[in-house]
Amino acid sequence: MKRGSIDMFSKILGNTKNVKDDAINEKLVEKISKMDLSEMRLYVNAKLTDFPVCEFGLAQIMKKLTLVNENTSNMYLKNDDMDSKKKKAFDLIILILKHNKVSINIIEIIQQFLNIYDEIIKQYDKDNKQIYESMIKDQISTATDKIDFKSDMAEKMRTLS
Repeated sequence: MKRGSIDMFSKILGNTKNVKDDAINEKLVEKISKMDLSEMRLYVNAKLTDFPVCEFGLAQIMKKLTLVNENTSNMYLKNDDMDSKKKKAFDLIILILKHNKVSINIIEIIQQFLNIYDEIIKQYDKDNKQIYESMIKDQISTATDKIDFKSDMAEKMRTLS
C-alpha cells in the first residue's frame, strides 16, 4: 500500500496515534493507581519497562499523591504514617522535579502537594531534623529555571529557521 493511501485513510478515520496514546494512557492510569511509593520511584527512574516515563505519567503520580478521597476525606499521607513512608514520598517529589519530563503542570500539582501536606512536612522536618520543605522549594525553582531555559532555546531555534 502506498504512503498516500495510508495518509488518506488516516484523515478519514482520524489520527490513529491519538487512539493508541489514549489506550496507553488508560493502562498507565490503571497501573499508577495500584502502585505504592517504591513502584512509583521505579517508574520515575525508568525501571518499569512496560511504560516509558512521560509527562502524563508523572502528572498521574502527583495527582495520586494529592488526591483527597471525597467520601472519607483521606489523603495519601496521614500524620500517623510511618516516617519512612513520608520520607519516600518527599524523595519521590524531589526525584520528579529533577526529571527531564517535568512540566509547569506537574510543578503546579507539586505546589498543591505542598499546600495539602504543609503541616506534615513541617512536622517531619522538625522531628527528624530534615529540610524537605526547603529542598522541595529549591527543586521547584531549579525545575522552573530548566523549563524556562528549554522554552528560550525552542524560541531561538524557531527564529533561526
